[in-house]
Amino acid sequence: MGTFKDDSEVYKYIGGVFVDGLADPEVGAKLKSSGVVLQITYTDPDAVLTVDFPAGVVQTGESNLTPQVELFMTADTGNQFWLGKVNLSIAMAKGQVRAKGPVSKILKLVPAAKSLFPTYVSLLERDGRDDLLKA
Repeated sequence: MGTFKDDSEVYKYIGGVFVDGLADPEVGAKLKSSGVVLQITYTDPDAVLTVDFPAGVVQTGESNLTPQVELFMTADTGNQFWLGKVNLSIAMAKGQVRAKGPVSKILKLVPAAKSLFPTYVSLLERDGRDDLLKA
């Protein structure tokens, strides 16, 4: 069983970091300029996040958006990425993360994502989620 209790926690924390990132003037500009629509399918628990970077929109669950890049991973791997404990390139090479579409577009977003690691940690700390911080 994963560290997240249910999909609503995945949406609250991992989805929340995307929302906060898109709202940040500096980071949001970098993300929006990517032109990428990203869909991440998580397991354990099952959850789907679709992020339309150019439009600045984060959708949870079923989406009518057509992603250019899709990532597949456990929610725990997603949590560890946002904690700065997972290198996306290495995780793909090891099969912890599967990708569909032009992966180079996502790898270009990693530097902007790294600047959001403290934001993610703050979201967890605010809610006293030591279980996710130590996962």
